[in-house]
Amino acid sequence: MRVVDVAEFYSPTGGGVRTYIDRKIEAAAGLGHELFVIAPGPEDRFDARPGGGVIQIRAPRLPFDANYHMFWDAAPVHDRLASLAPDLVEASSPWRGAWIVANWPAPTPRAMFMHADPVASYPQRWLAPVASPEQIDRLFGWFWRYMRKTTDRFDSIVTGGPWLADRLEDQGVRGVTSIPLGINRDAFSPRKRDEGLRSALLKACGLPDDAKLVLGVGRFHPEKRWPMVIEAVSRAGADIPIGFVLIGDGIDRSRVRHAAAGKPYVHLLAPILDRGLLAAHLASADALVHGCESETFGLIPAEAMASGLPVVGPDRGGFAHLALPQTSEIYHWGDAEAAAAAIRRLFSRDQRSLKAAANEAASHVRRDIDHFADLFAHYKTVADQATRGTATRR
Repeated sequence: MRVVDVAEFYSPTGGGVRTYIDRKIEAAAGLGHELFVIAPGPEDRFDARPGGGVIQIRAPRLPFDANYHMFWDAAPVHDRLASLAPDLVEASSPWRGAWIVANWPAPTPRAMFMHADPVASYPQRWLAPVASPEQIDRLFGWFWRYMRKTTDRFDSIVTGGPWLADRLEDQGVRGVTSIPLGINRDAFSPRKRDEGLRSALLKACGLPDDAKLVLGVGRFHPEKRWPMVIEAVSRAGADIPIGFVLIGDGIDRSRVRHAAAGKPYVHLLAPILDRGLLAAHLASADALVHGCESETFGLIPAEAMASGLPVVGPDRGGFAHLALPQTSEIYHWGDAEAAAAAIRRLFSRDQRSLKAAANEAASHVRRDIDHFADLFAHYKTVADQATRGTATRR
């Protein structure tokens, strides 16, 4: 089967979406499918990959994030789609790319993969001090009306986990299928633990080896809530010696650096693009603290769990579905004191038993190849139904 993914937020310098799509191209070839990605970029170019590749279409830069560009003209995308003649077209966001896909004048079946919940990521975070999530959903009813109108032009709506599927269905979006994401378990393992690396990271935080080493990993973006996480670690560190190493960078770097200033036990590291080295960092720590409550799955927490690392994370979003009582602690999202209390609870447990449970759980984290096999099987069903003439536009 040939699938074309019109990926509005794919960028070589992007974060989780880039990692996911690069892996999807690789997995598609291994499963016997072709996958081409059409993405906006600084120039027209083609990056060939086994079984497909990435087609960049020259487009304007996104004003608020220099990593990304934005589709403008539909014609170049429609031309590429026509030349590729896919069995199914996927749109990876509900914005301009989705409308370009929806308005392509061809009978080809199409699916929308929702990587994020914009209302949860932005207004529910901005307005949290003054309104409940339910009130904010009602305030942004226009967005949900837009979603219902847009998704009605697709044959299938796919989410990477049950949390977002429930959110969409609650807002009247039809035809939603949850296909939980997974991670490359071959790359992440408790066996990657390196005591020398652990000691060096604690030393960078000005702490001895008997302190606790906590990691944070991810883009410096407001939705990740890194200043809140730093505050939570600082409060927990009043009772337990904790070194916090935060790996990442992004548009929120000034707020992150301000939150870390004057805290020698907080050490900032640039993004680690070498997956083996990142796996060693995860396996060598004592816990991961996660702050984002609007992620649909939680790839970093899943990679940490596959590394045998206990995780502290919010009670809303994708992580809440991943959390295991024997290896995790959850806290009320957005609350630094609640997060600090969760860190204290984790480290008040018997650490030998906690580590043994985390190592045991590592082998049960869902693999990404299982996600991709399920995803392409679903797309094959959608395409076959359209071919037999039994699928109709809702």
